[in-house]
Amino acid sequence: MSSYLFSIVLTVHVLIGLAVIGLVLMQHGKGADMGAAFGSGASGSLFGASGSANFLSRMTAVLATLFFLTSLGLSYVAHNDGGAAKSVMDAVPAAASEAPAAPADAPAGNPDSKALAIPK
Repeated sequence: MSSYLFSIVLTVHVLIGLAVIGLVLMQHGKGADMGAAFGSGASGSLFGASGSANFLSRMTAVLATLFFLTSLGLSYVAHNDGGAAKSVMDAVPAAASEAPAAPADAPAGNPDSKALAIPK
C-alpha cells in the first residue's frame, strides 16, 4: 500500500516542481521594467500590466509550499515503509561485509625495497 502512496506523492511532487520551474521562467526580472520605460521591449503581459507579478508571485508561493509539503510527505512515507531496509548496508549479506584475509605466503618485507631505506 505504501509503495502506491509513495508513487502518487512522487508523481505530484515532480509535477509541482515542473510547475514551479515554469512559473519562475514566466516571471520577468526587476531590470525588465527599465527597458520598457524607454520604449525598448514589450511592456504588455498575459495577465495585465500590474496583476501579472502579483498572480505569478502568489502562485509560485503556493506551489513552493505544496512542493515543501510533498517533500515532507515523501520522507514520511519512505521512513515508515516497513518492508524496506533501514539502510543500504542492511541489505548487504553478512559474508560480503567481512574483511578479506591476508594471503598466508605474504612476505614481511622485500629486502631490495627502497622503502626500507627511509629513516624513521
